[in-house]
Amino acid sequence: MQLIFTKMHGLGNDFVVIDNRSGRLQADAARMRFLADRRRGVGCDQVLLLEQAWDSNADFRYRIFNADGGEVEQCGNGARCIARFVHEAGFCERDELSFETVKGIIRTRREANGQVTVDMGGPCFEPAKIPFISEQSAPRYLLDLADGEVEVGVVSMGNPHAVLQVSDVDDAPVVTLGPAIQSLGCFPQGVNVGFMQILDPGAIRLRVFERGVGETAACGSGACAAVVVGRRQGLLESIVDVALSGGHLLIQWDGEQGPVLMTGAATRVYEGSMEI
Repeated sequence: MQLIFTKMHGLGNDFVVIDNRSGRLQADAARMRFLADRRRGVGCDQVLLLEQAWDSNADFRYRIFNADGGEVEQCGNGARCIARFVHEAGFCERDELSFETVKGIIRTRREANGQVTVDMGGPCFEPAKIPFISEQSAPRYLLDLADGEVEVGVVSMGNPHAVLQVSDVDDAPVVTLGPAIQSLGCFPQGVNVGFMQILDPGAIRLRVFERGVGETAACGSGACAAVVVGRRQGLLESIVDVALSGGHLLIQWDGEQGPVLMTGAATRVYEGSMEI
């Protein structure tokens, strides 16, 4: 079949975005891996599918597939890109949109400067719902690794995150410690691992080793998770500038069970077609 796609990125976290409202594309893992392959397919961190909403309270449904073909629950950068995709394609003219995801409905707003704000919903700290194996919820946990213990904060932003504080993200052992934490049995569905350097209470630097992808230039849900963890530990303010290798995100969380708001750029790179 002839597949039409749009290549997009959010701060370098790149996507193949497909209008699949007809349901014509069968989203099996092998096909998603092929599309994400940077040598044989189009190449991306994640494939995003726009579909008809099942929930009457949503404008659209969107699904997220990592480069390894696995479907995941949430992607902050993807949410901004799928919103801009809908706007630029003329599928809906309203500035505010709602998207159904595996973990519920998220809402986006097109800003006057062209950036997109995503209401990521409230964070979840309950271990069973993250999921994370622990007897009780806590701001900090100690994880046992082969080389010793590491202290992390754990939260779900619709997907599981473990965040640890480092003195300098440039020297952080992201490519070794990230997979080591992901392989732990206390994360039954895997985990995204964030390495956070606090510059001051309103600014951090961040690198994220994502499930099924590896390190990416930016991770929207990871930025939200880092701010939530830092704020829960009493280290950060309610509005934080998050510097990732691909650019900056502004994250706002007033605490408790209130929603986490993420604002940043979403960029269309090109459109194309291929036989699949």
